[in-house]
Amino acid sequence: MRYETFDRRAREMFDEIPRELRHGVEFVEVHPEALPHPTMADVYTLGECATGEYDLGGSAPETVRSGVHLYHGSFRELARLDPAFDWEGELWETLTHEIRHHRESAAGEDALEELDWAEDENFKRRKGKAFEPFFYRAGLPVADGAWEVDGDLFVERPVSAEEIEDDDEVSVTVDGERVTVPLPDELGDVHFLYLDGVYERDIDVAVVLVRQRGTWEQLRALLGGRSPEVRESSVEFEDLDDDDEGGPD
Repeated sequence: MRYETFDRRAREMFDEIPRELRHGVEFVEVHPEALPHPTMADVYTLGECATGEYDLGGSAPETVRSGVHLYHGSFRELARLDPAFDWEGELWETLTHEIRHHRESAAGEDALEELDWAEDENFKRRKGKAFEPFFYRAGLPVADGAWEVDGDLFVERPVSAEEIEDDDEVSVTVDGERVTVPLPDELGDVHFLYLDGVYERDIDVAVVLVRQRGTWEQLRALLGGRSPEVRESSVEFEDLDDDDEGGPD
């Protein structure tokens, strides 16, 4: 999408959002440049909300104007990396994301910043880099013990010492379906067991097996400064035992 078209569509979409839902965001401005991540390749900032960047004077709240800044170059770079890049969809999502960011910032909430952090950690995981093992807990809750981060699904399953000693597999509910998954030989402290073939679309579904440890064992690890041992493996979803035929829709 050319810069001129992008700029026009951004303003049209912004005008479609009722003023009372903008929560004080008064304008949108489009910049031609890209804004790459300082340390991660192929990651770009699509937009950001500058809160109170224009103080028009006076003491009334409406004298401070906030705006959304969009980076056309960042959209262009992502479109270059992904032939199926949805310009219109990504533009709308970025606009509404930044307005929500502004609203939560003004209210003293940090849920969206935590989600942004979780998405960064999830990107590291996808790229095979070191990541914070419990990042997914800052994602969007979708069920008890399950979270979504950037489309990927993470279902946490604590594993007791008795299960490790006596069982070769454990049961877990994935997207409403009860399935039985194998316990890996090398469990580690946190094990991301990817269920390949759950969905047709290209997303990750992981059962996160978390080894339960006793209080004193946890305390020794904490005092010793030991980081959790994180492992990853995968299994075909079609090969798992379940009560129904096939996987989730």
